[in-house]
Amino acid sequence: MNVEHIEAINLLLDKENPRLRSTIADNSQIELLRTLYSEMAVDEVALSIAANGFFPEEPLLVIEHKPTLGKSPTTYTVIEGNRRLAAVRLLTDDKMRKEINANDLPKITIEAKKKLHRLPCIVYPSRKALWQFLGFRHINGVKPWDSYSKANYVAEVHEKYGVSLDEIARKIGDKHSTVTRLYRGLTVLRQAEEQGFSKEDRARRRFSFSHIYTALDQKEFKEHLGIDEKRDLKKDPVPSGKKKELRELMTWLYGSSKANQAPVILSQNPDLNKLREVISQPAAISALRKGISLDRSHEISIGDTRRFSDALYGALEDLKQANGLFTTGFRLKDDGQRDAIDQIVLLGKQLKKQADAKQS
Repeated sequence: MNVEHIEAINLLLDKENPRLRSTIADNSQIELLRTLYSEMAVDEVALSIAANGFFPEEPLLVIEHKPTLGKSPTTYTVIEGNRRLAAVRLLTDDKMRKEINANDLPKITIEAKKKLHRLPCIVYPSRKALWQFLGFRHINGVKPWDSYSKANYVAEVHEKYGVSLDEIARKIGDKHSTVTRLYRGLTVLRQAEEQGFSKEDRARRRFSFSHIYTALDQKEFKEHLGIDEKRDLKKDPVPSGKKKELRELMTWLYGSSKANQAPVILSQNPDLNKLREVISQPAAISALRKGISLDRSHEISIGDTRRFSDALYGALEDLKQANGLFTTGFRLKDDGQRDAIDQIVLLGKQLKKQADAKQS
């Protein structure tokens, strides 16, 4: 397609951009610019443009909006390249830079500003014409979005353009069911929001969408929420009889700032796997519901036999590693290390004595 040079003043930041839509409520141009600058490292792009100019080899991808009034200029929404447009705005407009407090950006000469008045663009007929490129680039490609933005984009292509999930996956080269997993997670999140869950009420600063879509890829969480194969990718996949479990799961995953309740998932690995095992055992999930910690509830879920094996073989591997260090010329540094060895020997003898007694 041909590259056109379009007046930068006629280019608009994209209020429907999945990354922006997931982080901002007010989609005015100034707020979009503010969010791009504060959240998406526009300063790095601005530094590059200030030093090297705008690379013509990377044109902006835009769609055209015909003027509604006879003499109004034609405007274009930038579908791909919003960070670059934001950087140009801040480098060329001192008033706008001051308004969003972007005072650490370099100042460029009048001549350099003139070179940024017109930017290379490729004009597309519609958003739909761009979905394959954006999907490949940002879902499965070189510049990935965060998982929540990816999920919203998959939903837009599937629901608005009528493209099947299988076709989306095939067109963007997805071989790991990422498209399906993202969409499944989003449908359950939407259902939770309809029932009162709010991302803004989460206890932690960052909304980790990957928690929900990773959990729903595992049969234990699906079974806990009553999601079967027939409902898996449809609207409201969680049946009405499992609304309580859905609200409960969202609180375990994200907590609640209003209720002063911390999430039980502090890091996806290993906490999500522990929760998966807890919800599979009635005694363990009862403990968790009573406020007992995830770690203790997990111990209840796996039982004494596995706890013993995990502790035993874990200790064995640690001792092998410590013993192997002596082959490299390692020397003990203090008496505390020798005391620890003596305690290990004593505990080993006690463990053997108890095991022998049990066997006999």
